[in-house]
Amino acid sequence: MSAQTLSRVRRVRQVAWKVLLWSAAVLYPFVLIATVMKGQSGFVAVEILVSAVFTVLVAALLLRHPLPAQGILLLAWTWALLQLPVEGVAALLMIITDLGVGYIAATRSRRVSIPVAAGTFAVQALAAVAFLSADSILLTTITLAVTVTWLVGDSIRVRRANAETLRVQATAQAVAAERLRIARELHDMVAHSIGIIAIQAGVGGRVIDTQPAEARNALDAIEATSRDVLSGLRRMLTALRKDDPGAAPLGPSPRLDDLDRLADAAKDAGVRVDVRWEGERRALPPDVDLSAYRIVQEAVTNVVRHAGTDECRVTIGYGDEELSIEVDDDGHGGVVGTGYGIVGMRERVGLLRGEFAAGPRPGGGFRVAARIPSPVAAVPAAPVAAA
Repeated sequence: MSAQTLSRVRRVRQVAWKVLLWSAAVLYPFVLIATVMKGQSGFVAVEILVSAVFTVLVAALLLRHPLPAQGILLLAWTWALLQLPVEGVAALLMIITDLGVGYIAATRSRRVSIPVAAGTFAVQALAAVAFLSADSILLTTITLAVTVTWLVGDSIRVRRANAETLRVQATAQAVAAERLRIARELHDMVAHSIGIIAIQAGVGGRVIDTQPAEARNALDAIEATSRDVLSGLRRMLTALRKDDPGAAPLGPSPRLDDLDRLADAAKDAGVRVDVRWEGERRALPPDVDLSAYRIVQEAVTNVVRHAGTDECRVTIGYGDEELSIEVDDDGHGGVVGTGYGIVGMRERVGLLRGEFAAGPRPGGGFRVAARIPSPVAAVPAAPVAAA
């Protein structure tokens, strides 16, 4: 069955379900009244079952249209109490409509739920006074029931809102921490490149009169290195946090050439990493090289911690204008919890204007995939020795 056919079938099911719910809502008061009237003359098991089914359908309508559904429940049960003014019907009126109040309080703002609670209480109290000659005990019970139900629902809503706020804050903190880490590593990359430029400039200055060819090589290396660094800065620096309160150690940053050491470390932790290279390997811009290594490092770390398997596959593909990265395993753990490592990887790829995806594989296991634009980088010449 094609995707278009599945989509049409899904839409037909949705429309049929909506028609069923609204039809049940329209017929519900009449079904309930018929059950009540029948109950006055004897046993009505079938009618009670039908009314229960209709009650469930109207309650399901609360999920998408809580206010109309609550109004229908109040209308139907108040009408039922008018036809059969007994305490049993009044109790069902209170229970069913109070549950509606609780659900609305849990899923809607107080601006909506408080008027609904007040209106429900007013209908219940007036019906009890008009049809049952209610005393103070019954009115107190009605008041407490509505109040407690609303408080419970509102507390659930508040807890959910607080949990969502904490989740958003934690994600933002994870993104900020990852950006700070990237900023530190970018600092390392720039410091290392500037160090190369300084060495080459010093060498060129010493040999410019005696060895013009070596001086020209030094200038070529300075040009290549500076262009490479400037390209990386343009791609990343404007999107990163400028202040760095922490100290960043100087020295070359890890790159894809260091994946063998990463694989050895993972093997010591009990996971064999099969590194595969596709395409013609070439020099990459430093920011792309560093980010690619960090993505693989984080993905392999997730395999070690969560996947519950003893092997994974890392595939690095060199395209004409992009670098592809895939890390997949056959485990069962995937990434647990909030997965801030995934947030960090997505942030790195996004800053480089790439594409990122992570999730369970159809046949089991977990897969991380990234594609990063990667123009050919200039390869700086090796430093020459001073004459």
